[in-house]
Amino acid sequence: MSSRKEILVFDNIPSLRSWRQQYIKQDKQVAFIPTMGSLHEGHLSLVKQGSQHCPIVVVSIFVNPAQFAPNEDLDKYPRTLSNDLELLRSLDCVDAVFLPKVEEIYPYGIPLDVEKQKGAFVEVRDKSHQMEGKSRPLFFRGVLTVVTKLFNIVQPNCVFFGQKDAQQCIVIRTLISDLHFPIEMHVGATGREYDGLAMSSRNKYLTSDQRNYATTLFKGLSAIKNEFDQGEKNREILLNKGYELIEKVTKEVMEKNLGFELKLDYLSLVDPRTLEELQEIEEEKGAILSG
Repeated sequence: MSSRKEILVFDNIPSLRSWRQQYIKQDKQVAFIPTMGSLHEGHLSLVKQGSQHCPIVVVSIFVNPAQFAPNEDLDKYPRTLSNDLELLRSLDCVDAVFLPKVEEIYPYGIPLDVEKQKGAFVEVRDKSHQMEGKSRPLFFRGVLTVVTKLFNIVQPNCVFFGQKDAQQCIVIRTLISDLHFPIEMHVGATGREYDGLAMSSRNKYLTSDQRNYATTLFKGLSAIKNEFDQGEKNREILLNKGYELIEKVTKEVMEKNLGFELKLDYLSLVDPRTLEELQEIEEEKGAILSG
């Protein structure tokens, strides 16, 4: 009976870089899956995909302060390192896990107030202000900064991200292209629960009542897709299908007085290259529907 592959755990940059050098010399391809931990099946699927593309697989676990606004959940974000490592061991395909410290990634510190931050930060100017960027204006600045640092440290040949974060995938693809990283990017399909809820580390926050209604956005997006599949291309008509369903469920939650409210952040229908909002879908160009 063969034993599981041993996972090497690195908690500092020099040790990871020293280990990485051997595979540069051997010209062995390295797959990299950056995560914030609290791993679920969506993450594990990306890791498995990485192992199918490259003989060496590296996973990072780092809760990145730079992508949290002062009013967000940095302190509460789930941290389950022991369980994460056990899940990765169970896959029997991970070679190394990188657990960098905040003070090493951000040597000047990283106060959540952006006006007090010092050091180098990375932005993609034309694709970070739409969609999720409207309500989280500094989110992608934080994501792109840490991703750039991790790419520089790990020096992967291939990287893997989830389609659930569609805008994030697009800005990272732009980052890779514009900064000439010699990296091949892969996007894995969104992992979903049995009822369509997208897998997320933050799903752990949900109460049972909240979980029952957590598929509302998915149902709204599905209603829009169904209308598109029947031949509709007009933005207003398509999005109204989603708005109507979501507004109906929002009203139901309010009337039941369940102790929480549903709040739609946005529905977006954009050009997949520019992320500009579309008024009409052109089939040859396609569109990204998100919310």
